[in-house]
Amino acid sequence: MSEHPNATRARQGFERFVQGDMPALLDLFADDAVWHVPGSMALSGTHTGRDAIVAFLRGTAELTGGTYHVELLWTVADDGHLAAVYRARGSRPDGRELDVEQALLVEVEGGRWKVVRAQPLDQAAFDAFWND
Repeated sequence: MSEHPNATRARQGFERFVQGDMPALLDLFADDAVWHVPGSMALSGTHTGRDAIVAFLRGTAELTGGTYHVELLWTVADDGHLAAVYRARGSRPDGRELDVEQALLVEVEGGRWKVVRAQPLDQAAFDAFWND
């Protein structure tokens, strides 16, 4: 059985993030895409548009001194949605460590990511890592 094209694009998106290829990564997003991040930390909130999404993603690298990394574990998709579960790891300059699984739930429109909801599977650990 072949993989749904939206799942394939999710794999490509994770590869692009890992490689630091932001222009190629942003090509996956609709111009007016929205990325929701839950919690009570500095990066929480709604990031609207490609520029805001880039700033959010760059913020993860800046706050971790470039140690933030993701590893896609699995993804499934249909014509309008995709779900991806991945492991997120990193460290902060003060020694805090992150190693959590997270889920991305994505609404796809016209082949592009329109609405992204990121959900750490351990919200307390996520917030404790990212909070200053």
